[in-house]
Amino acid sequence: MQNLAILREVAQLNGVGDRLDGLTAQHPVISEALLGIAGSVRNTAALLEVVVATKLPPMSGPEAAND
Repeated sequence: MQNLAILREVAQLNGVGDRLDGLTAQHPVISEALLGIAGSVRNTAALLEVVVATKLPPMSGPEAAND
C-alpha cells in the first residue's frame, strides 16, 4: 500500500515536469530554466521510482494489479 502512494507521487512529479515543459512556449525568456527544472523534476521522479522498486517489498493483491 505504501508503494502505491509513493508511485502516485511519482506520477504527479512527472505531470509537473510535463506542465513545466508546456509553459516554455508561453514564457520564452525563462524557457531554458523551465526546461532544466522540468528535467530535474523528472529525474527525481525516476530516482524515487527506483528507490521504491529496490527498497520496498513488492506489492501484492488488487492494488498491484491496477498499476
